[in-house]
Amino acid sequence: MFKLGLIINPLAGVGGSVALKGSDGEQTAQEALALGAKPKAGLRTLQALDVLKGLEVEVVTYPAEMGENVAIQAGFVPTVIGEIESGHTSAEDTINAAKALVKENVDLVLFAGGDGTARNICEAISDEVPVLGVPAGVKIHSGVYAVTPHAAGEIIAMLVKGELVTLGDQEVRDIDEVAFREGRVRAKYYGELSVPQEHRYLQHVKNGVKESEELVLDDIAADIIEKMEPDTYYIMGSGSTVAGVMEQLGLDNTLLGVDLIKDNELVASDCTGQQLLDLTQGHDCQLVITLIGGQGHIIGRGNQQLSPELLLRLGKQNINVIATKTKLHALEGRPLIVDSDEPKVNQLLSGVIPVITGYHDSVLYRVANY
Repeated sequence: MFKLGLIINPLAGVGGSVALKGSDGEQTAQEALALGAKPKAGLRTLQALDVLKGLEVEVVTYPAEMGENVAIQAGFVPTVIGEIESGHTSAEDTINAAKALVKENVDLVLFAGGDGTARNICEAISDEVPVLGVPAGVKIHSGVYAVTPHAAGEIIAMLVKGELVTLGDQEVRDIDEVAFREGRVRAKYYGELSVPQEHRYLQHVKNGVKESEELVLDDIAADIIEKMEPDTYYIMGSGSTVAGVMEQLGLDNTLLGVDLIKDNELVASDCTGQQLLDLTQGHDCQLVITLIGGQGHIIGRGNQQLSPELLLRLGKQNINVIATKTKLHALEGRPLIVDSDEPKVNQLLSGVIPVITGYHDSVLYRVANY
């Protein structure tokens, strides 16, 4: 029987949809909830556990929203240990849970969260037991996460079935959220964790190198601007490639947020998911996004403001992906990734999608449906 330790940070990623760019700290999480954000870490963990149905897996976890509830929902009868020390979960609870699971001699610790949660796990157990992350945070720079929740389940299923899966060390990285909200990315190395590695399913450490191909970026911007239609809203995603388009338009840009423009004028800056839905309701609308360098995610990393409802409303034909060929080559053949919380969105965007790589220049690139 495979003994799986389970930890959920229930507030992971709660700040994403309301444009807070993170959820670290009790005050930020409470602010996000007050703004109407809905916790999704439990739902994303459920997607991973669903893959394990029918397999011989024993789940050991912490009470209530830290794992017990989702394990039961997934059809398991979990062994529940420990207790949540206060009325709401904290980083200390994650650390305590990780230490307790090691003492329970679990075969692997599956945890749901973001880079802050990975830091807590690293602090608690180092390389004492293999771990695997279910991506549920706003910022995912660490290499300890599967590319999607479903992919996390697939990796564990391989282990349960006795298939050969390489075990290796992956970096834990996190950024300064205060600097992040000011548009500066400062990632810091915190250590390494032992992670089961399967090439298709394990995320690479985020590439934080800023593009220097200024002429190519100008060409991409020129192509997008030339195609812009009057009386149409354009949702401008995060990242330096999209920022290049905004710069060519002469508009202020939220580098790590989502802006809304129309007729070459800024309508709203650093929008929340609800704002995007409300402002574009009933109007022609297109989306301009890029991929995360080194990872390939186009949806689900740093742009949770792009809700499944919005993406389904837009449709695949109104989503413009832009990237330099250098950025695509850096993926070494790995597909682009859509990691939304809605299977219909993942299916909608799977297959191949055109990626604008220059002026009147584009390539077809594969999008995975893990």
